Amino acid sequence: MGERGEVFSTKLVRNDRTYFFNVKENIYGDLFLNIVESRPTDTEGRYLRQSVIVYQEDMGEFIKEFQKSIDYIKMHGTRKPSENLTRRKYLKENQEDSEE
Repeated sequence: MGERGEVFSTKLVRNDRTYFFNVKENIYGDLFLNIVESRPTDTEGRYLRQSVIVYQEDMGEFIKEFQKSIDYIKMHGTRKPSENLTRRKYLKENQEDSEE
């Protein structure tokens, strides 16, 4: 078992966000998934971390509902990938517009 109960970990880095997919084991030997989003704050060297824990017994239903959400986005998404803005850039542009 790895650090903090991790038995497997992978990550995805996209723009200013990093997503961690950590499979962990509790003290009873049960496995669970810990999904973490990490992104920089406005303070140098500081990060905001948010996480979701999905327990093994909920995994099937979680994946089913997650897939429904993905399917909805695929069917109703309007922007092309090249038009995507990073959240920070979007907020900055909209903040400047509201100040005018």
